[in-house]
Amino acid sequence: MELDMKYFEEMEAKIPKGKVRTRFAPSPTGYMHVGNLRTALYTWLIARNAGGTFILRIEDTDQGRLVEGATDVIYRTMAQCGLTHDEGPDVGGPVAPYIQSQRRDTYGKYAELLISKGGAYRCFCGKDETEPADPKEIQKHVCDCPKLTDAEIAEKIASGASYVIRQKIPQKGTTTFHDASFGDITVENSELDDQILLKSDGLPTYNFANVIDDHLMGITHVVRGSEYLSSAPKYNLLYESFGWDVPTYIHCSPVMRDAQHKMSKRHGDPSYEDLMNEGYLTEAVLNYVALLGWSPKGALAEREFFTLSELAEAFDIAGISKSPAVFDIAKLRWMNSEYMKKLPPEVFFEKAEPILREAIPNPAINLKTVAALVQSRCEILTDLPGRVDFLAKLPDYDVALYVHKKSKTTLENSLAALEACVPVLENLTDWTNESLYAALTELAAKLEVKNSIVLWPLRVAVSGKESTPGGATDLCALLGKEESLRRIADGIARLKAAQ
Repeated sequence: MELDMKYFEEMEAKIPKGKVRTRFAPSPTGYMHVGNLRTALYTWLIARNAGGTFILRIEDTDQGRLVEGATDVIYRTMAQCGLTHDEGPDVGGPVAPYIQSQRRDTYGKYAELLISKGGAYRCFCGKDETEPADPKEIQKHVCDCPKLTDAEIAEKIASGASYVIRQKIPQKGTTTFHDASFGDITVENSELDDQILLKSDGLPTYNFANVIDDHLMGITHVVRGSEYLSSAPKYNLLYESFGWDVPTYIHCSPVMRDAQHKMSKRHGDPSYEDLMNEGYLTEAVLNYVALLGWSPKGALAEREFFTLSELAEAFDIAGISKSPAVFDIAKLRWMNSEYMKKLPPEVFFEKAEPILREAIPNPAINLKTVAALVQSRCEILTDLPGRVDFLAKLPDYDVALYVHKKSKTTLENSLAALEACVPVLENLTDWTNESLYAALTELAAKLEVKNSIVLWPLRVAVSGKESTPGGATDLCALLGKEESLRRIADGIARLKAAQ
């Protein structure tokens, strides 16, 4: 087959050069799990740190695994996270198209070029069309197809015989590649398989399309999971066969659920969308994910909190660890709570209002006041209903809550305190937190007891909970006079029944 070398020269001439170019190249096969998000974040940070170009490429050559709507999830997640791409299917660029299924003819031409350079061959065996599910798995293919003469190949093609194109791996010697995290790795060529590059339907396999696209798009740094370390020697041999420069490899160790298990949707581990639905903040998730396998150096070594722009300034490939990172949901909750506290009150209320409105349908209760009380005590937004549900309805509670060691309250003095509160509150005309607090601390002084002897029983009576956002007078002010007195009467009845 005669090759049009002008085509390849024109393709080479299009390749942008002179600065860092990275790509996030997801397959639209489902949700954006935490490992995907970390890869997207690291590739974006490398480009932004170097003043380079960040590319979004959709790798959809495995048509059997495509999930409807998954591409929309990718776009939406990237936009929500602020990981803006400079080139991609939706914004175009100098090396379009950026969707692999739209580049089909390109792969066929480069497969033919590779055959002409001795790096690949046509295989007519009709075996092993599928790639291993596990990229670390080696399935050695042995056949006589590499020995076929040009005449024999032409005869088979003329007869309509189906074939794939396989990479021709040297049988002897070694291949060495360098990874930014793992250093130099050398493998025996005899351990490598003649992998399929182009399937019989003309579509490329992941391993081939990946290399072709990375070269033609001028990618300088390739970030991917460490499970692809075993494929890297074959990538190197492809680059060498074509006579192309090899990009900088950065293989990241997996994100683990625990010391033994990788994160998996099948085991209920959360995706980015799951975390959003559970009430986490994007800024907190990105900050936490950045530190899953990377740590800042120098003066920033002990720092934990970074904005996205601060991460871009601080990010250094040398900080990426070889060790697996364990996804600690408790640590993420803590970090998220710190981000919650720092939100401007109006921003927090905007996020919390829909949840609060559903949890507290009573229009008489001021939700802005509720939001102000819960903001500093909120780890994730979905915690809110459980923190404020008592404002909608007094829960059934155990009178044992009235006994509080630190406040020095008992069932007896709690009953006495509540009974003493009733006339004071009934006569109070200014029903505000300040007036309530002044009246009740004055009552405590009259009774010659500590403030807590009055305020703890009152808080239990109006909330039915051990822990609440805000103290007794905050809650009374929210509930209003009538409802507060009704709940206090209920508390008195419960305490009398328990005596």
